[in-house]
Amino acid sequence: MNDPRWASIDAFAEQNRDAVLRDITRLVAVPSVEGTPEPGAPFGAGPKAALDKALEIAAELGLHTYNADGYIGWADTAPIAEGQKFLATITHTDVVPEGNGWDADPYTVRVRDGWLLGRGVADDKGPSILCLYALKYLKDSGIALRYPVRALLGANEETRMHDVDYYAEHYPMPAFCFTPDAEFPVCNGEKGGFSGELVSHALNGVILDFQGGVATNAVPDRAFCVVNVPADRLTPAEGITLEAGEQPGTTVIRGWGKSGHAAMPAGTVNAIGLIVRYLLDSGICTEAETAYLQVLRTLHADTDGTALGIAADDGLFDPLTVVGGTIRMKDGVIRQTFDCRYPTNTNPETMSAAVRKVCGDTAALENVSSRVPFYIAADSPAIQTLIHTYNDVTGEGKTPFTMGGGTYARHFPYAVSFGPEHTDLPLPEFAGPMHGANEGANFDKLIEALKIYILALLRLQDIEL
Repeated sequence: MNDPRWASIDAFAEQNRDAVLRDITRLVAVPSVEGTPEPGAPFGAGPKAALDKALEIAAELGLHTYNADGYIGWADTAPIAEGQKFLATITHTDVVPEGNGWDADPYTVRVRDGWLLGRGVADDKGPSILCLYALKYLKDSGIALRYPVRALLGANEETRMHDVDYYAEHYPMPAFCFTPDAEFPVCNGEKGGFSGELVSHALNGVILDFQGGVATNAVPDRAFCVVNVPADRLTPAEGITLEAGEQPGTTVIRGWGKSGHAAMPAGTVNAIGLIVRYLLDSGICTEAETAYLQVLRTLHADTDGTALGIAADDGLFDPLTVVGGTIRMKDGVIRQTFDCRYPTNTNPETMSAAVRKVCGDTAALENVSSRVPFYIAADSPAIQTLIHTYNDVTGEGKTPFTMGGGTYARHFPYAVSFGPEHTDLPLPEFAGPMHGANEGANFDKLIEALKIYILALLRLQDIEL
């Protein structure tokens, strides 16, 4: 590294390793799954408490902080004048539900073989702390900044992103923004999103209950179905266990899969899909139940949309992905949610028509929502600054990429996602992915990311925005 500022950046990050770990631990300790709105807490008490804790940490680091009515908050290197151009990072302090399969308390950070384990260490509380320390360096160094820097801290990224919508409506947008909520090197494009529910008619048959999954955008690793059939009439299968139900003559069928992020379903096993296939293979269900389950089997048949008739690949993004996220039964009606990430050569209207064709008269497609694909040219000045910084620090020679995940970047006029994950760094068997059990982040790589972020924010000062 021949940048004259590198020695100072490197020393700062290494000297603050223990402090960074301490503050990640403090932030992870605050459960922050979306809850019931309350005054001053539009996304529930948990997200509010986590946002408050992040701003508390920022203030301790000597940064100027602001809480925008509990929707979003931020820390600044210095006050930003009206009309002044500024840079921003944006991370989030809310998390997906902890789910099942953890080896220990999800909200107590554990360190094992150089990895941090805990809900949010990777997505996105760990990166939130990195951004605050990057601003601390910029402020404490005394370097004159052409563009002040704001570290935005969201509280609703995992569900609806109403936090950043609120910010865009009430506050000035940055001249350029990056979000540390994905993978390195630089993601300059995100697939579109298409989600909804496949809803049955009132069934009132053999299936008494069907529950599974913790979030639409996570592949479920477990699910269960209660059927009005004695256990001795059923046989176990791979990924399926059976147990006697609470009511005489009933059986609880449990599916055991492997969780992961809906945008990256490779290697996951959907527990709902396991149960759906088991029910159909067993032949125990009524005609109406079987017809609905066949619709669900089509959804779960693959993760590229081939069975549903919505597969798409434009050569710019990776091919379409689709997963079933949660399933719930109430008053005899089953609702199966799905999460689809799609490239540019299809659209929600086309996909809705295909899904409705699969549903026929058996199921209804309801609560559909969508977002269009997002793309920023790889040769734009800010993106080139980020990619060169990453390559200068790591020596890897990488190029920008596109992905299926959806981040805050699409909500800004000029923004990308920028680390800190490394897709080529295999997870140890004791660690899990974002949205999965035992969510893990390599601590050395987080510290390296802190150095990259500081240097990138300095280099962005030199371009015209």
